Amino acid sequence: MTFRRVCLVLLIVGGFWYITSHPVFRSSGRGAGSPITLTEAEAAPQFSAAEENNIEVYKRVVPSVVNITAGTVTLDFFYGLVPQEDQGSGFILDKQGHILTNYHVIANARSIEVQTHDKHRYTARLIGSDRLRDLALLQISAPNLVPAVLASSRDLQVGQQVYAIGNPFGLSGTMTAGIISAIRSVRGPEGAPIENAIQTDAAINPGNSGGPLLNSRGEVIGINSMIAQNGAEQNAGIGFAIPIDTAKAVLGDFQKYGHARRPSLGIRTLAIGPDLAQQMGLPASYGLLIESTLPGGAADHAGLHGGNQIAYLGNMQISIGGDLIVSIDGQQVTDSENLSEIMNAHQPGDAITVTFFRGHRKMTARVVLGEASEQAS
Repeated sequence: MTFRRVCLVLLIVGGFWYITSHPVFRSSGRGAGSPITLTEAEAAPQFSAAEENNIEVYKRVVPSVVNITAGTVTLDFFYGLVPQEDQGSGFILDKQGHILTNYHVIANARSIEVQTHDKHRYTARLIGSDRLRDLALLQISAPNLVPAVLASSRDLQVGQQVYAIGNPFGLSGTMTAGIISAIRSVRGPEGAPIENAIQTDAAINPGNSGGPLLNSRGEVIGINSMIAQNGAEQNAGIGFAIPIDTAKAVLGDFQKYGHARRPSLGIRTLAIGPDLAQQMGLPASYGLLIESTLPGGAADHAGLHGGNQIAYLGNMQISIGGDLIVSIDGQQVTDSENLSEIMNAHQPGDAITVTFFRGHRKMTARVVLGEASEQAS
């Protein structure tokens, strides 16, 4: 009896050993039993010319791109102050630690921290800002900085290859590629027009703001500023960058005057269309009707007149009877955006020729532009 039990145990143990030691029985699923043969590349991967350029641009430029964290405060449900951090991007301009970014990245910041590509963090100070052009200049004290190379945005072409490098959603050192989709005037984050803004389909997301838009040589042609939104704060294939030439002009103002300078006519206006012109009996179906002039401003010095009668446009009180501006330097003026575009092409102290109607009499005046406050036109 004992012998039979010993034989049975040996049979079971021997069967278990046989099953587990032979491949045919090591089944982990369907199709097992035949060896898996992998086909591997015989050599290192070869990159196309376009891929090699992408890689070269990234390696050259990414050390110049920084991550910016702005410390702000907001109100909670009980109107208590709650610390908050906003993130964006920027890029190094020189070895002295100057960094260019968007104004809206650091707006209302109580503290600004910059993280460079080597993961070191530095406290930044604000050197200058231009709210309407959405630009800000920061400075840090740090060694071994790698400045970006700035190109010109004057001769850009639709279809041109571009790259965006930044920190979307806090993901530092992210590069996307696309083309210039259009060059057009758009309204910036503060509502002011951005003349010759660069539209691109390179993916731009929250956190990219302030980072560089690059040409195929890795040179900065714009500052990524905003995306077209359709109810979602994420890339929709339409992003906009501020032209680098605009930034250069602002940086020149910071260096020379300590602040950004913008020209102004010193007027408050009402845009006129065909219907309104007919109702008011105006001699032109378009233009800007001067409601008032700033005392001592450019238009006031040149003898332009504001309104002298109170009227109502719906529930809005307006002033009528003033001069109707129809063109400046031969360029037709139809609304305040036209006027802003013309002003952006000038500096305070420039002389312009304003064509206007006073009553039904067409006149011209030479106007020397003043310097605008953030509210002046």
